[in-house]
Amino acid sequence: MKQGDKKGIWGVSRNVFFLGWVSFLTDTSSDMIFNMFPLFLSHILGVGAAFIGLIEGVGESTATLLKLVSGWSSDKLQRRKGLTIMGYSLSTIAKPFLLLATSGGAALAVRFFERCGKGIRSAPRDALVADSTTSDRMGRAFGFHRALDTFGAIFGIAIATVIVYLIQGWQPTLSMPSFRWLVIIGIIPAVLAVLLLILFVREERASQPKGGEVGAAAAGRGFDRRFKIFLGIMLLFTLGNSADVFLILRASNIGLSPCHILLMLIPLNLVYATTSYPFGRLSDRIGRKRIIIAAWGIYALTYLGFALAAPAWHVIYVVLLFALYGVYYGAAEGVTRAFVADMVPKARRGTAYGLYHGAIGLSLLLASVIAGLLWEVVSPAATFYFGAAMAGAAMLGFALLIKE
Repeated sequence: MKQGDKKGIWGVSRNVFFLGWVSFLTDTSSDMIFNMFPLFLSHILGVGAAFIGLIEGVGESTATLLKLVSGWSSDKLQRRKGLTIMGYSLSTIAKPFLLLATSGGAALAVRFFERCGKGIRSAPRDALVADSTTSDRMGRAFGFHRALDTFGAIFGIAIATVIVYLIQGWQPTLSMPSFRWLVIIGIIPAVLAVLLLILFVREERASQPKGGEVGAAAAGRGFDRRFKIFLGIMLLFTLGNSADVFLILRASNIGLSPCHILLMLIPLNLVYATTSYPFGRLSDRIGRKRIIIAAWGIYALTYLGFALAAPAWHVIYVVLLFALYGVYYGAAEGVTRAFVADMVPKARRGTAYGLYHGAIGLSLLLASVIAGLLWEVVSPAATFYFGAAMAGAAMLGFALLIKE
């Protein structure tokens, strides 16, 4: 691809542009359905917080293994698109089976296969974004992709809010008819996303690695010391970064209804969407390290705020906490992925993103189980105190051990 083609639409390449819209549609679907998934488990199926944490952890850890395999495979094959299509398709196929789930075990199975789809697609898709972008615009490209992804979340949450309100109003517990219609309508944009990916995203060939390089990279060899330390710090940070379902459970715990919670998620995602692109461009100019450290500091403050939240708090404080969490996402998500691309050769990006997503997924399994146990054995606030402490430790490690 010519360099001019890599910044052809809205300042990003054609592939990044359409991959952004694929993520927009997919997140519209997923946020319609899975924002209410913890309340479906808790209110309708009667599942406890520890098992909810296990469901999220098992799904993410399984996806982890697939991210490693799919990332390595995309390097080996020098093909990203096919695996990306496979992953998005599997997630889409899994969603309708939520309509049949009547127990925690069945819900776990559906979530397992839906997360498998994410595991297959994540590393090849991120590598495809990087392969379709020149090095001086990497932060901009990932910022653009995360922005559209998150605008899709806003759209999905808005639709979900209307659906839930029309069916049950401000009732404090989620009803089965509400969740059923979220799933039925949410399937539509997921199908459109797969079609858009098939029709408009082009394959990008990665540079051919020399003999044995891909196999070595698959085992973690062939990457420099900085990348390995970075993965270790990500493991530490994610240990306190439990699944976001606990934010939703916390909001419910202090008395907010499903409709209120959905409305709370709009400022979170709106802030995330509007800050991702500017933070990505800023990281192209001043570097990634300072932005990542600042983002983790914001995360720690947000988790402290959720730890201190109480039923007596005015709803505006909870809105501000969700919005602050959106700043963390906007500053961290795209910039961190761009930082991975900075550290590794182009031919090994698929493997590198597999290792990156894999490290996060493995740690998230333990993080979600710890969060659930702290919630039930100690208190809901303990889950968030622990997350804030781990973020602080990761900030210190990143500041001292990672050179840009």
